Amino acid sequence: QISLLIGFISVNNSSWTDYSAYSFFQIVTMCDLVMILFFYIMHIFRVYRKLTCVSWPLAEFLHYLIGTILLLIGSIVAASKSYNITGLVAGATFGFLATILCVISMWSSYKVSCITQSTSK
Repeated sequence: QISLLIGFISVNNSSWTDYSAYSFFQIVTMCDLVMILFFYIMHIFRVYRKLTCVSWPLAEFLHYLIGTILLLIGSIVAASKSYNITGLVAGATFGFLATILCVISMWSSYKVSCITQSTSK
């Protein structure tokens, strides 16, 4: 989450050469941040216990999967359009770091929710 925020801030404070590439990167990072905060709030207040009609492990897995793919695409586009501007290169670098961390989080979430459920039966 911190790497997403740092990537957003460094792209936001740099001079842009291609508006569409960096606005896409900013939208993807902000949507990821909002959805991660949403799932944290759901876990903190244990709302998932009251809303049993939703498969929360599946919803979280799909969020990480879609967010990671969009973040990877946004980071590739931002890196290709950076033209050696340091803030934009830093934003793309933190975008790639956030992509790797999202994959690790997705794997650990899958490992905890699905593998432990299948072995407990």
